Amino acid sequence: MTSPVKNGGEVLPRRVDVLAGLSVAIDLGLGQPAEHMLRSATIACRLASRLGLDREQLSTVYYTTLVMWIGCHADSQEYAQWFGDDIAVRRESYFVDWSGMPYMLFLFGNVGKGEPLPQRLKIMGALFRDARGQLGKLIHSHCTSAAVLAEHIGLSQAVANALAYTFERYDGGGLPVGVSGEAIPIEMRIAQFADTAEVHYRLYGLEAVAAMARSRRGGHFDPAVVDAVLASPEGIFAAAPEGDVWKEALGYAPDPEVRLTNDGVDRLVCAIGDFVDLKCPFTLGHSRAVATLSESAGELLGLGTGEVRTLVQAGHLHDLGRLGVSNHVWSKPGKLSPSEWERVRMHPYLTERVLDRIPGLADVRTLARAHHEYLDGTGYPLGAGGSMLGRSERILAAAVAYQSALEPRPYREPMNPERAKMRLLTKSASGALDPECVDAILSVAGHHTPKLRRDDLLTAREREVLGLVARGFSNRQIANRLFLSEKTVRNHVERTYAKIGASNRVGASLYALQHGLVAPLGEADVES
Repeated sequence: MTSPVKNGGEVLPRRVDVLAGLSVAIDLGLGQPAEHMLRSATIACRLASRLGLDREQLSTVYYTTLVMWIGCHADSQEYAQWFGDDIAVRRESYFVDWSGMPYMLFLFGNVGKGEPLPQRLKIMGALFRDARGQLGKLIHSHCTSAAVLAEHIGLSQAVANALAYTFERYDGGGLPVGVSGEAIPIEMRIAQFADTAEVHYRLYGLEAVAAMARSRRGGHFDPAVVDAVLASPEGIFAAAPEGDVWKEALGYAPDPEVRLTNDGVDRLVCAIGDFVDLKCPFTLGHSRAVATLSESAGELLGLGTGEVRTLVQAGHLHDLGRLGVSNHVWSKPGKLSPSEWERVRMHPYLTERVLDRIPGLADVRTLARAHHEYLDGTGYPLGAGGSMLGRSERILAAAVAYQSALEPRPYREPMNPERAKMRLLTKSASGALDPECVDAILSVAGHHTPKLRRDDLLTAREREVLGLVARGFSNRQIANRLFLSEKTVRNHVERTYAKIGASNRVGASLYALQHGLVAPLGEADVES
């Protein structure tokens, strides 16, 4: 029986699985719970079917709704400058019709929020001198970014075109252009309603949705869309079977059969990493650089092809959780408060949450979560250390530490390569980072050639065998796992012992634990 195509050791994900994961990352930046955009996509597709849209339009409705706020992270810095907490203001904006006096009161209550009164008054003056012009400029940037990002992650031109109308209103009072009526694509008119209605329904129920829809009918929303919902709202907002929102939403996908190739996964996770890095101006290109450093260091240290691929993908995706922390925190020039620091410490956990339900990326998820974990247990979010961190985790942590040092931060200037090197060596000497992984990162970054350790002399197969020995597998089990003869495995074990100076399995296992060479549990889970 032919094995399915694999991503490292796992079956490759479908394209829609990865984009659904991206939508959960978008939820973070909106201040909404996970699966908000997935629930919105379900509502939108039910509504589109009721309105009689064709198959192609349904496809556009689905992906337009799923990623309609993809551009909001690209302008988080600007939102934070005007409103303080960019995530909080987006969360609260769902309850305000962006028109007339309620809209102005909302702006007045949120501009410069959290700033000292003199600074807040200064920000208010700058904004209200030309509120529509200032916000129009911001929203134009948002819509342009959204369209570019949609194409970057492989969505259709129809989706990219629809995203340009995210902030427009049916009555023509929206931004950035003031387009009205049916000049706004029907797919966006549906997506706008579904996105807002999901929040009102989840928090307050059908009556609240009906009240909101009637009050915004003909203003924010297309009357035909509102009327189609109010004719029978129960069907539009019916709960997902067995409460599985993810499964139901992916059932509406227009292309559920499209499974990514290895190269397709690589391209998509790279694009998502680029999208994440847009949240803060000082992180632009960060994820690509971390992935490149990790790849080269992994190859230098003899990781297998599958391990290197997983490491590269984790490099691209490790900072997804940053989207769930306000730019008001990331851009703070001074010392963080305890609550702000706690939010920062949570971002690797949020990365894990985003990746949690994407089949084929379990190993990537586990590795990406550990990008701030240190050998001495002083890292976060788990404080894992020592034998809990494999070689790939140690490489990624060193790559993140080195690349971050090269980049500016609100509280410091960027370090030059020599200072970044010394920073990494200091962390290595203190026991936080693995010395061999630090050597490898510095070597591939052009600093020096690392000193070879005994296990660096192992072949890729010998490293694989050692990792399984450390998991307690017998020679016969290892032979079955690797499709080798038992005699060949015995020869590998003997040569490995000789190279690392071990005399028995206990010594070999302790060496593998100490140096992060233990096989991941998922790869070692075989039948004897």
